[in-house]
Amino acid sequence: MSGRIPQNFIHDLLARTDIVEVISSRLELKRAGREYKALSPFSNEKSPSFFVSPTKQFFHCFSSGKHGNAVGFLMEYDRLTFVEAVEELAKRAGLEVPREGGGAFERLVLDGPLDAMAAAERFFREQLRKYQPAVDYLKQRGVSGDTAKVFGIGYAPESWDALTRFFTDPKHAIEAGLLIQKDGGGCYDRFRNRVMFPIRDTRGRVIAFGGRTLGGDPAKYLNSPETPLFHKGRNLFGLYEAKQSTKAELPQLLVVEGYMDVVMLAQHGIREVVATLGTATTRDHLALLYKSTRKVVFCFDGDRAGRSAAWRALEQALPEVHGDRECVFMFLPDGHDPDTLVQEIGAEAFRERIGQAQTLSAFLLGELSKQTNLGTLDGRAKLASLAKPHLDKLRPGPLQTLMIDELARLTRLRREDLQVATPASAEQAPAAYAASRKSAPPRLEAGGTRPVRRALQLLLERPDMADSVDQLELLASADVHGIAALVEALDFFHENQGANAGQLLEYWRGTPKATALEQLMRQEVQLDDAAIEREFTDVIHHLRRRALKTRRDHLLAEAQIRSLSQAELAEASELTRQLSSRPAV
Repeated sequence: MSGRIPQNFIHDLLARTDIVEVISSRLELKRAGREYKALSPFSNEKSPSFFVSPTKQFFHCFSSGKHGNAVGFLMEYDRLTFVEAVEELAKRAGLEVPREGGGAFERLVLDGPLDAMAAAERFFREQLRKYQPAVDYLKQRGVSGDTAKVFGIGYAPESWDALTRFFTDPKHAIEAGLLIQKDGGGCYDRFRNRVMFPIRDTRGRVIAFGGRTLGGDPAKYLNSPETPLFHKGRNLFGLYEAKQSTKAELPQLLVVEGYMDVVMLAQHGIREVVATLGTATTRDHLALLYKSTRKVVFCFDGDRAGRSAAWRALEQALPEVHGDRECVFMFLPDGHDPDTLVQEIGAEAFRERIGQAQTLSAFLLGELSKQTNLGTLDGRAKLASLAKPHLDKLRPGPLQTLMIDELARLTRLRREDLQVATPASAEQAPAAYAASRKSAPPRLEAGGTRPVRRALQLLLERPDMADSVDQLELLASADVHGIAALVEALDFFHENQGANAGQLLEYWRGTPKATALEQLMRQEVQLDDAAIEREFTDVIHHLRRRALKTRRDHLLAEAQIRSLSQAELAEASELTRQLSSRPAV
């Protein structure tokens, strides 16, 4: 097929592509702090110099100098052309690559499986209105019509081909996991006689379903299979709805286990709730959670199985809890899940229980202490031995320091005897890699380009910070080399919510800005999220003052050759006032 691939398609394709998945299907990646590492596929070496950043969606090979996003990796590793690399990623995502040319567009099939999912959601919602037993079931569970509408709840008929007959071409519905292909040809419905809960991505698009049986099916709940759209270890039910419930950052997110738990808590006004999808909590889940909040509350049954699940969640959370991030654990009384408990005690009492949740440190040391006798020397030594591997997983910072102090108090050991190991990523990285990634906060020198570079560098770590910067026209007037590129990047991330650095790199492909961006993406900002936000705010303050000063100096220069108007005089006075104080972002 001839014609140019539309830029918006490439942007959407990269939004759905996880570079870690693409590369791990070809190389053996190992976790190294925030990133992944591997032996370089482009040179012979004995120690890893190939690193992948899931945050930036970027790879860099220090031994060969090769770097880029997922498209660039396929071009280098598989020796593909740009078009072939895009087609390969599209195939993985279940998309057809559109073309444009001659001023006319061929039919764009950007979202084949997604279109099938959207159509299925409409079909299931329509069927719910027609099938009274499903409506009665929801009423019996206490679900109101408004709540069902918010979550898009529907019903899959008790038929082998109700949804199959709805699609004239079943191809995309099969790719989306809605229909199952028969060995001898044809297909049939995956979900039958089930109340259907749509699972959405962070942009609100339906990517999977969970179905609760209304019959005697031994599988009470059935989820969509893993597809190019849906990975249960990286998606959460209710996250989109929780984020839609407020314009501000969510103060916390409560993690529960069931669809009805999320739905019923939301109906009682507790909207900041998500559910894992029949799987244990993963690092990817936590990364997703901490993009939306500073505090994660895990809610589990108080029995042995619940505490075991909580412990598995704690082990995943340890490397992710740093800076101002919190992680606490709430345990329910016997015989209750969040759905039944909130209906029994009400939202206010339920929130009080959330407030009494156990901190990560108390849960960790409390559970380990149960395995020892702290009244004996052997017991205290055992506690130190049990705790140390967990403390090693924490990033250096106040939490790790305080937990070491508490462990020292419990075991009566010296703090030096409990000192944790340096993170493996810092110990094992090659010297050239470590040296190239040192990222000390720069001095904001008056005439240099460092403030612009630093702002871009921080923005690549946290593109969502673009939303905190307004008055881009004013910022663009700062007399600083490179300010136009920074403003363009801010505008890109503002217009493309949820975009990452890899997408910006693709947007700038083939320009000098892309080369400069690649250099910044190679450097790691070794700060926690709170420190990144503070420094970014400071740099923007500095650049904004430069812009204000540029405008004021221009007006003062004009005053030397002509009389300023009243409006110009007032503006000059106001600019002088602002420069005498610290402006807000």
